[in-house]
Amino acid sequence: MPDEEHYKKLERMYIHEAPINKYYKPEIKIAEGYAEVKIKSDTKYFHAANAVHGSVYFKMLDDAAFFAVNSLVDDVFVLTTSFNIYLLRPVIYGEIRAQGRVVSNSRKSFVAEAVLYNEKGKEIARGSGSFVKSNIPLDERVGYLNGN
Repeated sequence: MPDEEHYKKLERMYIHEAPINKYYKPEIKIAEGYAEVKIKSDTKYFHAANAVHGSVYFKMLDDAAFFAVNSLVDDVFVLTTSFNIYLLRPVIYGEIRAQGRVVSNSRKSFVAEAVLYNEKGKEIARGSGSFVKSNIPLDERVGYLNGN
């Protein structure tokens, strides 16, 4: 059964080993079957109508759901096989927070949901996805390491 050290290794992997996160500079907190991802809104994430682009919503929802699932799997990397999102309202400023939870867990596949909130705690998007275990080991090659 995964433990606190597993969650910390996943958090370090997310922050330090995913090149895309050097751009977004997210924060993450992982617990059993749960993950929370935060970023600060920035105009560099805007589309032409001056609000955060839906790709940012997708990234945050998928990341939160993905790490909620991988919190339950301590031997291999999981993969997103499908993900559906609903964009509910725009974001222009402030912190954006995604909370992901596992809602179904079978031996080989998982379903997780995530909700995205604006700085005032209003729901701005939600999504759900299916995830499977891969053949990619959680080890130093993917940045799954003990503390720095």
